[in-house]
Amino acid sequence: MEQALLYNTDLHFEHKLWNSTLNFYLDELKIFNHRLEELVVRYEDPDILRSLEHFQNEFILHQARIEDLKETIEAHEIRITGQSYQKKESMDRILVRSHLETRKKVEQEMAIYSDLKKAFFAFLTEHY
Repeated sequence: MEQALLYNTDLHFEHKLWNSTLNFYLDELKIFNHRLEELVVRYEDPDILRSLEHFQNEFILHQARIEDLKETIEAHEIRITGQSYQKKESMDRILVRSHLETRKKVEQEMAIYSDLKKAFFAFLTEHY
């Protein structure tokens, strides 16, 4: 059975897409945190303040996860560059496995982050 090759250029392209998406999320998190700052001074209800604190903690966790993913992607890019200097156009199995694991982590973060945004907007709708 013949296996398809994954070329460095294909992986680099995917890394660029991931970085673009993750950078967008980091920008969104700044906006969400700014919105939290506005809401904290508006409300006095302890339940609402607890919910705001929950969202703040979640935003902090997601920012850390996103930064970790970006570091992983950067490390993988460095490995791709090393292979390019060695005139290798395709990845070895270990690097492909690493890339596929990173892809899974990025996709999971995207799904979880999307759910968090939905929950935050639902909260805003309920308490606005």
